[in-house]
Amino acid sequence: MFKFTTLILSALLLSSCVLTKVVTVPMRVGGAVISIVPVVGEEIDEAIDDAADVIDAVPI
Repeated sequence: MFKFTTLILSALLLSSCVLTKVVTVPMRVGGAVISIVPVVGEEIDEAIDDAADVIDAVPI
């Protein structure tokens, strides 16, 4: 019974918003780290942020 309950709760948590956040949060953190690179860092951060926004908008 415990395994079944865990499976159901996992399925509920990994659907929709939580799944996209699992993907986009590391992207945004990586973009923030890259943004400290002189000259091109901000442009790369903006590109990563735009990609993360598109992933957040995916209807799952």
